[in-house]
Formats: sequence, structure tokens, C-alpha cells
Amino acid sequence: MTLSKFVDELPILPILKPRRKDQFHTYYEVNMTEFKQSLHSELNDTTVWGYEGRYPGPTIEVESGEKVFIKWINNLPDKHLLPIDYTVHGAHLDVPEVRTVVHVHGACVEWESDGYPEAWFTKEFKQVGPYFRKQIYRYDNCTRACTLWYHDHSLGITRLNIYAGLAGFFIVRDQRERSLNLPSGQFEIPLILQDRSFNKDGSLYYPIQPEKPVPELKTSIVPEFFGDTILVNGKVWPYLKVEPRKYRFRLLNGSNTRFYRLKLDSGQLIYQIATDAGLMEYPIGIKEIILAPAERADVIIDFTNLEGKNIIVTNDAPAPFPDGDPANTVGIVMEFRVSLPLTSIDTSVIPAYMVPFPKIKEQSASNIRYLTLNDNMDKYGRELMLLDNKHWDAPITENPKLGSTEIWYLINLTDDSHPIHIHLIDFQILDRRDFDVEKYNKEGIIHYIGPAIPPEPQERGGKDTVRANPKQITRIIMKFGPYTGLYVWHCHILEHEDYEMMRPYMIIQ
Repeated sequence: MTLSKFVDELPILPILKPRRKDQFHTYYEVNMTEFKQSLHSELNDTTVWGYEGRYPGPTIEVESGEKVFIKWINNLPDKHLLPIDYTVHGAHLDVPEVRTVVHVHGACVEWESDGYPEAWFTKEFKQVGPYFRKQIYRYDNCTRACTLWYHDHSLGITRLNIYAGLAGFFIVRDQRERSLNLPSGQFEIPLILQDRSFNKDGSLYYPIQPEKPVPELKTSIVPEFFGDTILVNGKVWPYLKVEPRKYRFRLLNGSNTRFYRLKLDSGQLIYQIATDAGLMEYPIGIKEIILAPAERADVIIDFTNLEGKNIIVTNDAPAPFPDGDPANTVGIVMEFRVSLPLTSIDTSVIPAYMVPFPKIKEQSASNIRYLTLNDNMDKYGRELMLLDNKHWDAPITENPKLGSTEIWYLINLTDDSHPIHIHLIDFQILDRRDFDVEKYNKEGIIHYIGPAIPPEPQERGGKDTVRANPKQITRIIMKFGPYTGLYVWHCHILEHEDYEMMRPYMIIQ
């Protein structure tokens, strides 16, 4: 089934209004429900899941330091929209089919409100997981201005719940950012990029493995999944009408597995101003930008003097990344049409300097951890990716002290690039370096075969998700805090995360 490109307008995601707000705190209630939505005008309406009756969910906007309380409410049906694999840890037959728990990705948050994968709950909180702590989550938002996102995080079915539609933006603002006179208001647009496939009737397609390793159970755990269409803000290949002026776009890769390498077919520069954790020290002009699943980048695109032009956002990232089958690449993302008249003089700027970015000194690290990314087979002959060769429920081995600084060596022994996400904290990328994988596998010795490669310009800022590339050791440095408690770190390829490539870690006093 071939769908036409650029026939539907890009949806602009609404801002969610709080139920209550005073000088001390802000309170939201957010419902998760099932509904039908048009994802492309040539498709029948698609049954999806979403927050507050929308896919993607409405944007939650908060101020840095604002105390925000959110009651996440599961009003979803008892039967899942997509095929569950009951052979996956956390999704066995003894737990409810539909479970949810919300994680605000990149948030500075107490552990009880972080969305621990086993802190799930069902409709009306009738059943709760072993780590369920509270019905109302508290977010202290102790970060500077940045683009975060909220999404489901239930153990064993995260890939299905997000694919069904459970994701949305969570934006933190502050005075410093406002003072920079960046494009704002209607000229600042969040864009969530996701890939999907559809059945002929318009319903979402998600694969079931043809050979059932367990005869009585359907299985849907696949090493990766690539949809054959790209959706932006919940529309397949949309267009956006813009004025001939500067716009700020908050880019988020919300796909399960797909990486994006984005360019403009006009060949013009994209000005990146922020990474996952907020503003960079100064903007950079780049021709392309790579986004792994869960990575964000804020960019400014200048449409000045381009009246009447149509500019296509293209993607040429192999899938899987970086050495996958070109046949899996979907080359078109969306189109900008410079067709609106200028409503006012564009006084916004691309500043020469934005915020200081103090580098964490390697000498300040009190601990170094060597952590492998491993590719194994399960008892059914399916691919099984692990962190440090340990399963989810192995005893906790990462237990940094509150306030301590650590360097983690992510030793990738697999053929794929893995976006590694660590909850609660931001880190800085030190470098990547090629090493002899065969020697490491045989002798457990790190033998470097190339020089240290500094982070790419687009990564020189605070990060919470990093591409750990194949046959490389990626070094990251971070300070743990400001809370103690139980958090997780994992690969953000959702098919990997759901099937054991996730580990708990504990920040101790």
C-alpha cells in the first residue's frame, strides 16, 4: 500500500492546561485512552492509544524549578491493541495484559516518580506492579530549559505501548533562554518523528514472528522493527506552511528502532542550538543531523528569502544503524512550504553565544566502570541483547554514591549502534575509540586500534542518551544526584529494552 506524500498538514501539538496552579505547585491529570485518529487522509481512521485523547499526547510545559504534580490515569481497555509476547520478562501470563507507567525522559525526579518499569498500574489502579509507589507523581524540574518527552515504560511491553501512541513532549523553560530572543510562540514547533506500518484497513501493523518458538504462544519480540512510513506529530509525511523567517524546531526521535540522518534538500545549513539537556554553548551550522531513538536536538531553520520554495526534509540513515539494509531506509520525512506571508518583521536571532558549558574534569571521577553491550541467543534461538552480559533481574551492580562523579566505558561488542539512556542524570561524552573486539572476547583485554575520537559537534552539550557505536568504546562522564534511589539505564531501541537490554541501578547515600 503506497500513501501519497505531503497531502496532510502537520498537526501543531496543543499545550496541556493544568487542573490547578498556584505559587507553590501545579497539578495535572492525564488520561490514557483508546480512540480513532486520522493518520493520513488516504487511510481509514486508525485505532491508537494516547494521552488526553490525542496521539501524540499534548505538550506539557513547565518552568525550571516549578513543583509539578501529575496524576497519570490508565483508562485503556483490558485487551492490548498489539500482539503481546508472553515469553518476555515482565510480560508473562500472570500479569495483566494492559499495564502502564509513565517516564518523563530526561527529568530530574525522585525515584518514586521516575516511572520504574515494574511500578506499573492498570485501569483505576485495580492492579499494580511490585514497585508501585504512588498515584500522583512529583516533578521538581531541577534542570535548565530543555526538550524532554514523556512516554510509557512498562516492563516487557514498552515497545507496544509507545508504538500504540503513548508519547508526548515535556518542555522545561527558563528566563535565561527567554532572554536570548530565539524564535518563539508560533515560530517554535516541536516535531516528534516516528515510523509506522499499516494494514490495509488502516490499523497499525506490528510483526508477529512466523515461527512460534513456543507453540501455544504468539511471539512479537523481534530484534528490531522498522515501519515503512514516517509520521511527524502523528501524520504520515506531512507538510508545514511557514513564513519566510526563522523557526525553531524541537526535534525528537520517538521511533522504536529507527535512526534518522536528517538533511534539507535545499542544501542549506541547519543551526543546532540544543542537545538532549538544553542549550549548547554556541550554535553550530550543520548540513545533517543524526538522531538515535530518544535523542533530541533543537534547531533553527532560516526560511528568509525563500518565498515560494518547497523544502523537503530527507533521511538517509541505514536501518539497522550504521550498517543496515538500504532497503529499510525511508528517505522522506516531511516538507516545508514557504507559502505564508510575513506577519511581522522577524527580530529573532541565532545568538553567537548562549550558555556556559563547564566540562566535567576526568580527574574528578571517583570510579570507572567497564560495561559491555552483548549480543546473545535465547533458548528459542532469538537474538537477545544484554548490558554487561546481565539480565534485568540480576543483582544490582551499578550503585554510585550520591554526589559522586563516574566515568563509564560502554564497550560495544555487537554490530549495531545502541542509544544508551541513563535515567535521572545528564552526562557528557568524552570520546569514542575503535578497539579489537576479537581480542576482548578471547582475553578480556581492551586493545585500542585507533585514536580517541572526540564527540561530534552536535553532541557537545548535556546528554541523557548516547550512541554507543559498534566495535567502539564510548566513554561518558557524569555526576550522580540530586536524589538517591532506584533508577534504570538501558538501550533505547525499544525492542532491545523490552527484551533484557535494561538494568536497574541504585544511587546510594
